[in-house]
Amino acid sequence: MMQKDSKIYVAGHRGMVGSAIIRELKRQGYTNIITRTHHELDLCRQDQVERFFAEEKPEYVFLAAAKVGGIIANSSALADFMYDNMILEMNVIHSAWKNGCKKLEFLGSSCIYPRLAPQPMKESCLLTSELEQTNEAYALAKISGLKYCEYLNRQYGTDYISVMPTNLYGPNDNYHPEHSHVVPALIRRFHEAKEQGLQEVTCWGDGSPLREFLYVDDLANLCVFLMNNYSGNETVNAGTGKELTIKELTELVAKVVGYEGKILWDTTRPNGTPRKLLDVSKSRALGWSYSTELDEGLRLSYEDFLNNPMRAER
Repeated sequence: MMQKDSKIYVAGHRGMVGSAIIRELKRQGYTNIITRTHHELDLCRQDQVERFFAEEKPEYVFLAAAKVGGIIANSSALADFMYDNMILEMNVIHSAWKNGCKKLEFLGSSCIYPRLAPQPMKESCLLTSELEQTNEAYALAKISGLKYCEYLNRQYGTDYISVMPTNLYGPNDNYHPEHSHVVPALIRRFHEAKEQGLQEVTCWGDGSPLREFLYVDDLANLCVFLMNNYSGNETVNAGTGKELTIKELTELVAKVVGYEGKILWDTTRPNGTPRKLLDVSKSRALGWSYSTELDEGLRLSYEDFLNNPMRAER
């Protein structure tokens, strides 16, 4: 159990997930939070990471740093996604162990599960069949990170846990036109279409894939909850247990943004995994559930986009 003055390091504090964890820790009264910018600490540099942990000796670590992106980014930079994510996570986890970190929480992604896993996906379906090809490199890196946590627990008796979120969205998201995920990409696209008076917007695929979405501040609340209430080798799914089609999501985002034009679909573009719904019975059994419904979360996300115009340049 973390104390209010425990030394807590949040890796990736400038990203969407890391910044949400910082907000949640502060909301709950934690006062000794350590952060470093990429300029101050390059997590892909083993020497820098080892020096940081040797000097700071954090008691608890939230590993939210990662190289992330949507279908385009994952498909075009396979090697980069595998290398950067594997290097940074191994550096942080290994240095945490070497320097006596009491507990570490590794943040992964639901893309670790097989492409055609039984739905909803239980934590136990990991590595039971092949992955989705469009994000295989990223998934393999994340699987390696969670397995390293498990192996340290089994070999050295550490208390390292992992959390696998579903599709996330919310404040401080990445709205880059090529490197963003579906929700921020749609927010930007419909906002710009509205501003430019465009009569139609074309989206990828046919809109049929089913997806689940979790507001990032709900994830952060779960992350702190699990750090204080869960220990175990098996990962914990983080989601809502609810799903909708990409077409339904697209229409909902357009409504929130206020775009009233026509939505077209480019069926020559990939859909990705047909369905991806997490089984969240484990987190519910532990006593946690989400609180932000999708329409409210999208409204808050669009407000964040409007209030922070520089984010659209990332």
